[in-house]
Amino acid sequence: MSFINTKLPFANIQIIMGSVRPVRICPVIADWIKQLGESLVSTRFEVVDLLDYPMRMDDEAFLPVKGNYQNPSTRNWSDKIVSADAFIFVTPQYNWGYPAALKNALDHLYQEWVGKPALIVSYGGHGGGKCAAQLNQVLTGMKMHPLHTMPGLTLAQTFIEAGANDLVPERDFAVQEKQILQQGLLDLMNSEHFHAHALAQE
Repeated sequence: MSFINTKLPFANIQIIMGSVRPVRICPVIADWIKQLGESLVSTRFEVVDLLDYPMRMDDEAFLPVKGNYQNPSTRNWSDKIVSADAFIFVTPQYNWGYPAALKNALDHLYQEWVGKPALIVSYGGHGGGKCAAQLNQVLTGMKMHPLHTMPGLTLAQTFIEAGANDLVPERDFAVQEKQILQQGLLDLMNSEHFHAHALAQE
């Protein structure tokens, strides 16, 4: 692994949790990713929970590209997303796809996403590669810059059924999966799009 220019204390990377289920593993994984990121660089990592930004399905009267938001919930979400220089999407795989709540959150905005790099981290019984591929296609269509590196974390069936009560990511994910995740974090922070946007905000 290699990394250049590790000091970007003014930058903001948002870790967006894709799951809003009452019993979910996403917060444990997101917090772990935050710790890993902060151990690599002096950049700000912020976990963003979609439960804190509730939005009804497709409830804006105008196209998101116009930015003419009518609902306070959308304006609040816009203010949060516009402040980020890059994103890490942490998402479970549901029936070979990613959660509807995440798609709704993406579709409520447009310009706020454009041009920013993103790392997709999926998890599931087989690592979540199918949902990651779908999300990658959507982010590309929104003119973001998703990385080729897409870490997939494989969950044992016991964790899928019981939730996060006993999950210890450092212990329960394979060493190779952690290494790919670390490489993804470094790739994100080495991204020319990340540096260009972060430096423009300094």
